[in-house]
Amino acid sequence: MRGGKLEYSDLRDLSILKHYRVIRKWAAKNNDISTTDLEILIYLDCVGLFNRLDFIDGQYSHSWDSARWSRLMDGGWLTVFSKRDRVNTKKNIYKVSFKGKNLINRIYKIMVGEEDIPTSTRRNSIMKGATYTDKVLIKSIKDVNKDKTINNGI
Repeated sequence: MRGGKLEYSDLRDLSILKHYRVIRKWAAKNNDISTTDLEILIYLDCVGLFNRLDFIDGQYSHSWDSARWSRLMDGGWLTVFSKRDRVNTKKNIYKVSFKGKNLINRIYKIMVGEEDIPTSTRRNSIMKGATYTDKVLIKSIKDVNKDKTINNGI
């Protein structure tokens, strides 16, 4: 970081995206959300407050899913920030819910090495190894956690 400005090399040195795929799969599987829905939640969290049209704009880089809005609202991932009042506000304003923000914050903490991906079967359903994919992910999760401890000098 030079002069208080974050540069691409700073992010590369952090290796922040090295294990993104494994972390994303862990988050999606353990929270009953698709990886695409999770990525849209991350986008919307960066936007802050948004309306339905902003949500639609956020979907352009992902496959179209007409049920996504309902699924995220019904699942408690999005909440209404302010309701339309027919006089001043033309549309409802939404935000990522507390539940969604907690998950996103946890993903960030795992990515920068502040937290490990849980390895107990109670806190991580992948660790049961029910499918071949889960068994492969178990090894990857252990590698992510091991890599974090090596990079932090522990």
